[in-house]
Amino acid sequence: MDKFRDECGVFGIFNHEDAPRLTYLGLYSLQHRGQESAGIVSSDGTILHAWRGMGYVSDIFGEEQFDRLPGRTAIGHVRYSTAGTVSLREAQPFLVDGHRGQIALCHNGNLPYANQIRRELELNGAIFSSTSDTEIILHKMARSREPEMLGALVETFSSIEGAYSMLFLTPDRMIAVRDPRGFRPLCLGQLGESYVVASETCAFDLIDATYLRDIQPGEILIIDREGLHSSFPLPKEKSSHCVFEHVYFARPDSIVFGRSVNKSRHKTGRQLAREHPANAEIVVPVPDSGTAAAIGYAAESGLSFRFGLVRNHYVGRTFIEPKQSIRHFGVKVKLNPVRDLIEGQRVVLIDDSIVRGTTSKKIVQMVRQAGAREVHVRISCPPTVAPCFYGVDTPTREELIAANLSVEEIAGFIGADSLGYLSLEGLLKSVDDPLGNRHCTACYTNIYPIQVTSAARTKTEREEGALALDSVWPRP
Repeated sequence: MDKFRDECGVFGIFNHEDAPRLTYLGLYSLQHRGQESAGIVSSDGTILHAWRGMGYVSDIFGEEQFDRLPGRTAIGHVRYSTAGTVSLREAQPFLVDGHRGQIALCHNGNLPYANQIRRELELNGAIFSSTSDTEIILHKMARSREPEMLGALVETFSSIEGAYSMLFLTPDRMIAVRDPRGFRPLCLGQLGESYVVASETCAFDLIDATYLRDIQPGEILIIDREGLHSSFPLPKEKSSHCVFEHVYFARPDSIVFGRSVNKSRHKTGRQLAREHPANAEIVVPVPDSGTAAAIGYAAESGLSFRFGLVRNHYVGRTFIEPKQSIRHFGVKVKLNPVRDLIEGQRVVLIDDSIVRGTTSKKIVQMVRQAGAREVHVRISCPPTVAPCFYGVDTPTREELIAANLSVEEIAGFIGADSLGYLSLEGLLKSVDDPLGNRHCTACYTNIYPIQVTSAARTKTEREEGALALDSVWPRP
């Protein structure tokens, strides 16, 4: 689908008799954040044990794998590559052995200056085993002369700019680190006497853990047998929480940045109805990410909410496509209209975003073919005009349709009778940040919290290959 790609998800649990299996369940809850690979590293108190694989969590782990993961503490990761290539060697958590002993690391985020730092390390003799930006953290820690782990972490992250919510594991400790701007979410929970850390609170719900609080921006939290040890040794920065977590990435049943995702999306729908009403009969969401906003839009506008598009939840990572005998097959295999709900109706179609516009065009055509008299598209975020460099895989600015066409031109391209985007002010109001003091909105404003040079913007060969268009919209 023509969407931003989810980043990654992390999960860890300290001192529980069933830690590896609970980590598996936590990763299962976070599968929406990455589907390329997954891994778990466990600690038996003396040695770290690892298992990683390509594909979905349920495809990678079974009884045989759990037999190889003894211990009462574990961390895990689900990955979609925002940096690096797609292969088993890129799967996380990474596990290395150095002068401080074994250490494992998993990362949600992106380090925009990683390529520059990597080149400097290579010139000083470093040998990398992956293309991931995460590996530079391990190299810089290994070079630190600080005697204690906390000192090495502080020295390392004091020289790193970017988005990082990370989990480290040693034989006797689990450590959570979040960047000073707090780009990506990371939260702390408790299960009995055990502490749990995860990207989203939905992972806590599945294992009956209680959400305690967020790991704070700039916090280094060490968890050991003596309990929690929190410190804030990194320079304080202005908060830059990724607002797109509330628009699309996070599950609606999660609490992210201390706020209900479902509540935020419901409010974006209500605000969208105020800003862009439509003369129509029914409101139809593009499932699943458009559903909560569509419910809000229908409630505010007084229009009937209808599940006029049905999503196939059993589409795997790949499927065999016909040649050209079935038009728009890629969309049709995922979505199908309910004709008796749509036929003869003026439809308000609610989606969370338009990236390239190619999929939106196919969905509008699909709804028209199902008999809609009119199709009015409403988007529950502002026009996306700039790429992200903080943990989201996005197209280049040249490939973002809103960066190159006006709203009216986009409406014409996707074939909608009208098109309305939620304003930036409306989005920030919906997440209770009316002054924009807490969130990063660079993808809507082209104003970045961390200055990103042209060299840092250079994409890897893997990333460029992932951006191939299935059709090209006309340039003005």
